Amino acid sequence: MRTWLSLALGSLLVVPLTAVPAVSASAPARGCAKGTFLFCEDFQSLPVGAAGSLRWGIDTKHGTLTVERAGRHGEKVLRVHTEGNGRAFLKVDDFAAPGNSFYGRVRLRVSAFPTAPDWAHYTLVEATGAGPEIVRPLGGQYAPPPHGGAQFWGVGADGGPTGDWTNWRTSAPSVAGTWQCVEWRMDATDNRVSLWFDGVPKPDLTVSTHDHGGNPVDFLFPRFDTVKLGWQLYQGDPTPASYDVWMDDIALSTKRVGC
Repeated sequence: MRTWLSLALGSLLVVPLTAVPAVSASAPARGCAKGTFLFCEDFQSLPVGAAGSLRWGIDTKHGTLTVERAGRHGEKVLRVHTEGNGRAFLKVDDFAAPGNSFYGRVRLRVSAFPTAPDWAHYTLVEATGAGPEIVRPLGGQYAPPPHGGAQFWGVGADGGPTGDWTNWRTSAPSVAGTWQCVEWRMDATDNRVSLWFDGVPKPDLTVSTHDHGGNPVDFLFPRFDTVKLGWQLYQGDPTPASYDVWMDDIALSTKRVGC
C-alpha cells in the first residue's frame, strides 16, 4: 500500500463542488419490482442460509455469504463474513452498461472497521473489465495518528498505470454499526466516480481522469463487465480479526436510483 501517496493527496487534492453532476434522483425504490435496472437484488426471494443465485456469482477466500433476516425491519439481507484479510463478494458477471457509465446503490451496515495495522485498506465495491484498472468506487483506509486516527471512506484503484491508491478523506469517516445508503456514479465521459451517502453528495471523494489519488497519469476506466459487492481487507493480522457486513437493496442502473 503506497500510504505516503494517500496521505499526501488526502491533504492536497481538492475537488471543486461542481465535480458532482447535477442529476435528479428518481423516486426512491425499495425492492427490485419498482424500477428498471441493469441488475437488482433485494434477497427477499432467496431462502435463509448459504447465499446463491443463478443471476449472480460468488467470489470468496476465507469468507462466506449467507442470507439472514437481519434487515432494519426484519427483511432478508446478505451477510458478508470474512476472517483476517479474507474476501467475500457477490459478483455480477456479464455486466454491460450503455456508454460504459452507470449508477449503483446499496444499503449496508459494517460491524467494525480495522484499527490495525496502520493504513489497513478495505474494499466494498469493485468494478473491472477489459482494461488494466481495477476501480473501487467504495472503499476506505485506516489512517493512524497523527493523520486522523480513524477510518475514512475513499475511491480507489489498483492494477493500472495509476498504481495502488485510495483517495480517502477525513471529511468522510467510515461509521460502523449503522445502516447507510450509499450511491455511486461511474461516468465514462471523464472517468469520473461520484458518491452520495444517505442521499447527500460527497464531492470531496470524487475522482476523475486528471484528479485522483494515484501516479501522475490519466485514470481511465476499463470496459466494465463485472461488478462485485462485499468486503475485502488487504493486510494480514488485522484488528479486529474478523469482519461482518450486511447488504441489501443492491441496484445498478442507467439512472440514479435514490435512497
